[in-house]
Amino acid sequence: MKKFKFQLETLLRVTRSKKEDAEVAFAEASRSLEEKRAVMQQLLEEMQRGQTEFESLTQAGKRVTVGKLMDFHNFFNWKREQIEIQQQIILTAKAERQKKLKELLDLMSYLKSIEQLREKRLQEYKDQALHEEQKMLDEIGLQLYMRNGKKDAV
Repeated sequence: MKKFKFQLETLLRVTRSKKEDAEVAFAEASRSLEEKRAVMQQLLEEMQRGQTEFESLTQAGKRVTVGKLMDFHNFFNWKREQIEIQQQIILTAKAERQKKLKELLDLMSYLKSIEQLREKRLQEYKDQALHEEQKMLDEIGLQLYMRNGKKDAV
């Protein structure tokens, strides 16, 4: 019997390669999202430090000039804008990560179906090989029986 050959072996290899690429893309998107979250955390910490500094300045009973108040006001507005922009960047990164995850899951499902088909074809091949081997053994057994039957008759 000829050797087992899966007709879709090339498709299987290509799909495995695409799955690996999708895993890398998903990992990259996840890493990018974490970096963006770290930037957001840094912005929030800077805002908190500014608020702490402002509170300590106002609670100390010292005179606060209008210029100093304007500086703080401008700083807080600037930080709020940065935080809002970073929130949008994070939302975009989350959406990209979800997209990459969906692509990966779709490829994994497709790959699994091809691998299951391959296993089914391999099992069919093995069953056919076993059937042919059994058929050959039956023929050999029949020939031996017929030879022994002729010897007994002589």
